[in-house]
Amino acid sequence: MKEIERKFLITNDSWKSAKCIGQRELKQTYLLRGTDRSVRIRVTDNMAFFTIKLGTGLTRSEFEYEIPQNEANDIILEANLPCLHKTRYYIQNNNDTWELDVFHGKLEGLLIAELELSDEDQFFDKPSWLGAEVTFDPAYLNSNLMDRL
Repeated sequence: MKEIERKFLITNDSWKSAKCIGQRELKQTYLLRGTDRSVRIRVTDNMAFFTIKLGTGLTRSEFEYEIPQNEANDIILEANLPCLHKTRYYIQNNNDTWELDVFHGKLEGLLIAELELSDEDQFFDKPSWLGAEVTFDPAYLNSNLMDRL
């Protein structure tokens, strides 16, 4: 499956007054991190996923599989893997649903919004709280944010 995603920094708190249609707590870690590939374990409130991402840039291949939450937590614990912790808010803006991540711990203060698109040229309305686009900046890949922990 292909994932087409745009990423932006957040400039102000006006997103807090936008239409939030849900939120969840996430922790994630990586078993493999490379310039053009990653293998991730993500644990949410009640589910866990094993995800493989291949490629760079706007469009990447993504393969995601649900795994038992207890097994995901066991892998993280037994391998002593550091985890990103964040709260993900689902923000409705016109016809688009933005995923806005508020990072915790050592990444406190970092907020990144992502929008998945159906094609690279798809038009979308930019909410007023969007800042600089970081889609093509590898420093803002979650796999690379692990270096800041």
